[in-house]
Amino acid sequence: MNSPAEDKPDDDTRPGPGTRGPELGVAAFLLLLAGMVIADSLRVGIGWADDGPRSGYFPFYIGLLLLASSGTVFVTTLLRWRKPSPVFAERSQLKTVFAMLVPMVVYVGGIALLGIYLSSAVLIGYFMRRYGKFGWPVTAAVSVGVPLAFFLVFERWFLVQLPKGPIERLLGF
Repeated sequence: MNSPAEDKPDDDTRPGPGTRGPELGVAAFLLLLAGMVIADSLRVGIGWADDGPRSGYFPFYIGLLLLASSGTVFVTTLLRWRKPSPVFAERSQLKTVFAMLVPMVVYVGGIALLGIYLSSAVLIGYFMRRYGKFGWPVTAAVSVGVPLAFFLVFERWFLVQLPKGPIERLLGF
C-alpha cells in the first residue's frame, strides 16, 4: 500500500501554467509602458522645431507602435479566452527560471544598498558555489577579481561612475 505522500503527483510532473496569464500580463505591462512613453513624449513635444524634431518625436511613434502591438496581443488573448490554453512552461522549467530570477532580483536590490561592486562579488560567488560547485579559493578569486577589474576599467580608465555602497565610501571612492 502506498503512503499518501507517494500518491501525490510530483510537482515537476504536473502541467505548468497556461499561456493566457503570461500573455495578458506582459501585454498589460507593455500597454502601461506605451502609455507612459506617449504621455511623456507629448509633454516634451512631438512636433518639429527650427532645428529638427523635438525630443518626443521618435519616442511618440515608437510608443504608438508598442501600444498597437501590445493592444492587439491583449485583445486577441481575451477573444481566445474559452479555447484551451497551451502550457506556458513545465514546472521544472519554471523552477530553473526562478532559480536565476530570484538571485538577480536580490542583486538589483543589493546594488541600491551595497553598490554594484560588492553586490556583483556576492552574486558571482553565489552562482559559482551553488551551480558551478567551485571551491572557495577559486570562487573568492573570481568573485573579487571580476568586480575589481570592472572598477579599474570603468572608474579609472573610462571615468564612468557606477553605483557605490558603504565599502567604497569607507575606502574614499
